[in-house]
Amino acid sequence: MTTETIPVIDLGPYLAGEPGALDRTAAQLRVALTEIGFYFIVNHGVSREKIRDVFEQVKRFHAQPVEKKLALKLNPDGTGYLPMRGNTLRTSTVQSNTKPNLNEAFFVKRELPPNHPDLLSGRRYRGPNRWPDGLPGFRETIVDYCNTMEHLVQKMVRLYARALDLPAIYFDGPFEDLQFSLRMTHYPHQDGPIEDEFGLAPHTDTSFLTLLAPNDVQGLSIRTQSGKWIDAPAIDNAYVVNGGQMLQRWTNDVFLATPHRAINRSGGERYAIPFFCDSNIDWPIAAVPTTVGPDKPPKYPTTYYTDYMAWYQKRNYDVLNEAQAAD
Repeated sequence: MTTETIPVIDLGPYLAGEPGALDRTAAQLRVALTEIGFYFIVNHGVSREKIRDVFEQVKRFHAQPVEKKLALKLNPDGTGYLPMRGNTLRTSTVQSNTKPNLNEAFFVKRELPPNHPDLLSGRRYRGPNRWPDGLPGFRETIVDYCNTMEHLVQKMVRLYARALDLPAIYFDGPFEDLQFSLRMTHYPHQDGPIEDEFGLAPHTDTSFLTLLAPNDVQGLSIRTQSGKWIDAPAIDNAYVVNGGQMLQRWTNDVFLATPHRAINRSGGERYAIPFFCDSNIDWPIAAVPTTVGPDKPPKYPTTYYTDYMAWYQKRNYDVLNEAQAAD
């Protein structure tokens, strides 16, 4: 039996190290990821002030003239500015022939030191971030937030390991130098029919896990296993968490990558800050031992982050394809 309600998981006891909390919380996580594919976390340890400060910086960025933002246009590394209607989700399994998405976004990844080998070699998805001029405090606030989210994920993956009946430290190695992308999105208000245009069309994420910052302006809907679309409710200071296509590969489809969409009908502007997180860029992604067996062969070939994301971007990011065609 699957659920039609997004469960709420209290991380407080686990993060405080209470006896038995790891396995109790992991059991709740397993139910969430096998029945609906989404859950909320509360008592996650990220301060309200830090979340508020990030939202303020995101608003500052998007309030700039479009010409300034276009000077930082999205590059093949997946960093920079994605203009309004700059991508169309062609890889969605639940929606076809949609118009370009009605949002604009700014992406950053890990801030690497200038002498890092991946920077010096020009390695894809490990390139330098592109920071705006004239926004003092923006870079520092965003980097600090990414560091905070990384530490939270490194604690959460132990719950994922136990939820899969693996040793708690199973994912410690893969997520030691994890790969992430922070998407700072602006959705204008829209009135058009749902079937025709979306802020973000129905899709599944690519990530192992995504953490969406608590938001006073709602707009997220998810599709349950029965096919019903439900709106994610507003829960005070709660992150929304979900898995994506990489999680499916790690778990041989035991854990769900649930379709979701965003439509801003608030009457005002909506900002959203999802943190997409994956394992180390060099880690081979293959089904964990507890999800395969003689009667359960692996459903996916071993996957690598760079290959998969290059395929995904080519299919979905119009702005990159236009730039390459112009070269």
